[in-house]
Formats: sequence, structure tokens, C-alpha cells
Amino acid sequence: MAGWSKTWTWFDGAWHEGNPMLMGPRDHAFWLGSSVFDGARGFQGVLPDIDLHAERVNNSALALGMEPTKQVGEIIELTKEGMGKFAADEAVYIRPMYWATKDGPGVIDADPTSTQFCLCMFEAPMAPEGASNTLTLSPFRRPTLETMPVNAKAGCLYPNNARASKEAKARGFDNAIVLDALGNVAELTSANVFMVKNGEVFTPFWNGTFLNGITRQRVIKLLRDAGYKVHEALLSYKDFLEADEIFSTGNYSKVVPVRQIDDRELGIGPVAQKARALYFEFSFAQPFTY
Repeated sequence: MAGWSKTWTWFDGAWHEGNPMLMGPRDHAFWLGSSVFDGARGFQGVLPDIDLHAERVNNSALALGMEPTKQVGEIIELTKEGMGKFAADEAVYIRPMYWATKDGPGVIDADPTSTQFCLCMFEAPMAPEGASNTLTLSPFRRPTLETMPVNAKAGCLYPNNARASKEAKARGFDNAIVLDALGNVAELTSANVFMVKNGEVFTPFWNGTFLNGITRQRVIKLLRDAGYKVHEALLSYKDFLEADEIFSTGNYSKVVPVRQIDDRELGIGPVAQKARALYFEFSFAQPFTY
């Protein structure tokens, strides 16, 4: 990476340009991973579902034993303020974050009263129209709630996703399908996943082992409202190998078709294109603007 894209971070009552140093080696999050975040988007004057992202980061903090220090409305207003630091044509990734600074009585426990907050916003282009990905099967799997805090968007979950992503890329693929502990399809390394068979849409049943994405939930509703049958079901990798279409949903890239899975070419299908169109139609009708 040649350098950071245009970045502004709100911390401790002020905006800081660039990549401010906010954490020290004694901070609990630095060495024991007590950090959570969320990811929203600002583009072309809209902030799709920013209220849901702000609510989720607070819930994630609670799941890791921290005390959220900002109300949902405060995060939204800070986001609007921050968008004013970017040009109108700049797409922005919006990342509210919490982390613990002090150890609790058990040393490895975090002191919930030491929770810190920042809002990091940086320029990040949207996936262009016509973008698509290739997929394979990851040898790694998603954890369960008994083994990891999968009920939070926690930083400590992402090294597992990253190793799955790196392994897939080493084999020439853009992304990978990750299974849960029982062998059912859970998600991609960085997004939720959908498939289409005989005109009906299928996505893995949310069983608590993967993030029930806000964009995922939004696309399910939009497709159902548009008349599509959308099933949340237990799905195997074989189901995806035999699908008519595959597409992913996620906040960073929104809706992206899959053109190939392993050695099978799929192309970009009509349902994926419709899902993408419906999402952006919804986004530009949002009440959250800046």
C-alpha cells in the first residue's frame, strides 16, 4: 500500500486527520483483543442503514463486556459531521469502534468502565457496476458461540477470515465459501452469500456462527418485497456448485455477483443484477442523508 486514503477520525472530542495513534502497549485491546467495530457506507449524499450499524456496534461492545459510551443518535450525528470533510463524489467507509484500555480483576478480563470510542472514516471506492468475483471452498471453518464471540462484530474474529481469504487467493480465487463446524455453508470470508436455483433465492440459515449482515437482511427483504421467493436454509457446498447464480452481500462492496465457483463458469445472472439494483434504489430513498 502506497499510503492511507483520505482519512478522518473522531476521538476524545476532536477530529484528527490521517492515522492517529490511539492505543498503547498496556491497553487491554492491544494485547488481548477487546475491540469491536462496525462498517457503514456514505456515498452520493446517503447513509444506508446507518442507524442499524450504530446500534450493532453498541451491541457488539456489550457482547464483549464493554460499556458503550455513545448513543445511536450521537454516532449518526458524528457520521454526518464527518462526511462534511469529504468531497461530494467521494465514497466513504464509516467505522465506529470501541475498545477496552484497562485490565479487569481477572487480568485477561477487560474493565468495562475503560471503554474508548472512535469513529474512523476513510475514502474507499465502491465496487463498480459489472464487478464480479470467483469462489472456492475454504479448508477453514467458522467458530461457534461456545468458542468465540460470534455474536459481535469483533476484531478477534477476523484473523480466521483473513487466513481463509489468503489461502483462497493463493490458489487464484477472489474469495472463498466458509463452512460452519457441522459442514453447512456459512458465509464468504468477507461477505454473506446467496445462490439462485430455478428462479428462487437461497441463503444460509442464520445459526449464530456467522454475521447476520445488515446488507444481507436488507437484500432478503427487498427481494421478497419484489416478489422473489427467498429461503433461509441449511445449504451444502454441493448446492452452490449446482446453483444457477451466486452473489454476495456486504457493506463494503454491497451486492456483487460471482462469475465462477471452482472451475465452473456462472456468469452474471439476472437475480444478482436485480438485487443490486434494488439495493441502490433503496439507498437513494433513505431518510439518512448528509
